[in-house]
Amino acid sequence: MTVDFDFDNSYARLDATFHRPTVPSPVAAPHLLKLNRRLAAELGLDADQLDNAEGVEIFAGNRLPTGAEPIAAAYAGHQFGNFVPQLGDGRAILIGEVVDREGRRRDIQLKGAGPTLFSRNGDGRAALGPVLREYLVSEAMAALGIPTTRALAAVSTGEPVYRETALPGAVLTRVASSHIRIGTFQFFAARGDDAAVRKLADHVIDRHYPEAAGAANPYRALLQGVCARQAELVARWMQIGFVHGVMNTDNMSIAGETIDYGPCAFLDAYDPATVFSSIDRNGRYAYANQARIAHWNLARLAECLLPHLDPDENKAIEAAQDVLSGFADAFNTAYLDGFRAKIGLQTPQAEDATLIEELLGRMAQQNADFTLTFRSLGKAAESGEADGALRGLFADPTAYDGWAVRWRQRLAAEPRKPGERRVAMDAVNPAIIPRNHLVEEALAAAMTGDLAPFERLNIALATPFEDQAEFTDYAGLPPVPETAYRTFCGT
Repeated sequence: MTVDFDFDNSYARLDATFHRPTVPSPVAAPHLLKLNRRLAAELGLDADQLDNAEGVEIFAGNRLPTGAEPIAAAYAGHQFGNFVPQLGDGRAILIGEVVDREGRRRDIQLKGAGPTLFSRNGDGRAALGPVLREYLVSEAMAALGIPTTRALAAVSTGEPVYRETALPGAVLTRVASSHIRIGTFQFFAARGDDAAVRKLADHVIDRHYPEAAGAANPYRALLQGVCARQAELVARWMQIGFVHGVMNTDNMSIAGETIDYGPCAFLDAYDPATVFSSIDRNGRYAYANQARIAHWNLARLAECLLPHLDPDENKAIEAAQDVLSGFADAFNTAYLDGFRAKIGLQTPQAEDATLIEELLGRMAQQNADFTLTFRSLGKAAESGEADGALRGLFADPTAYDGWAVRWRQRLAAEPRKPGERRVAMDAVNPAIIPRNHLVEEALAAAMTGDLAPFERLNIALATPFEDQAEFTDYAGLPPVPETAYRTFCGT
């Protein structure tokens, strides 16, 4: 039985300056670790056809399905503020695009499938730990309602990869609306290839922002659309305590999806200065800096588009600045609306921002757990009898008491009944997230061949807003307070 992906490869049809033909490198003994059957169904694929020897060969890169046109995409990027004119897919190979059951175009990419022209002397491979981390976290983000790349499958390769030590190898099949990044535009702009920038922009408009095509200036409308999506995305990251960890321009998707889950992690105790990435020594990508960095990245995109915003350079700069100036308002609106919902407020009032920031400030001072504090607020909004457990999350419980008085006064002006309010709050405040210690425990077990903790955590994370009796051990505080947790890029 042959697996049919029904590919329609629009990016591969762009000329050779955008990508290089790249065939995945076969591996010795591939084994299917996880198949995302629900996502397969979304993509219009038959999961039963994939859950067999042929599917394993495809996910490992040993066999190409009919219609595949494997390519490695070219892009550049600012990495920690330093521009690198050529990066590109060094260990990822786009095998094709499918149109899913809802008419959305989706990339199918093999990550860790061998070297490409852009590997920069690397082996193009991925280790098991980073592959399973990306699978867990990207699928958790999807369940949390955050725009994200997805994980279709993970396979082990039967071969080691060599980093500081030998590690088991693996390949992730990643799904995205596209893999076009801000850095993709930078690649061509840095070379002065305005025609390629325009061609790329036209492709992005057609694929992701069709409403921009009818605007007076489609490229200005494109910039506005990307800014709006990034503002919404970063606000939603912050509402669940997510720290991306490496917001380089080559890791920022033009489609407005979360991409590249290397040094990412989630807050336990709330601290806006939290940094998880081992290489972010100056806190550039700290939790509280994410909106500022998104704006900086968008300014780099605007620079690429300047020749297409207006033939007069001064007017082009003015147009770009005008669009970029709207980012702060868009982010602040999305941020405030999201946190307003998290504390049970439905009708906006002027004092809401102060109320929210006061809570966050007290959480930071008192080492209150981010996820549990907001989840517990739903119970407290329904009944004051729940205050005891919530107070206990603050090092000094009286810090909560003073804020709670003003919060309840504010809730009294809201139209919802207490029970309805709790339901609404529980729908935006997850009970379970991919806590760092849970992810590490699952990955450590997987390295010994035990996938049961990975499977169990994956199941729990699929319904994060539900109180799941069988997963209460995932919904509590970490067993040891987090002090210096560090993540790595996985390359």
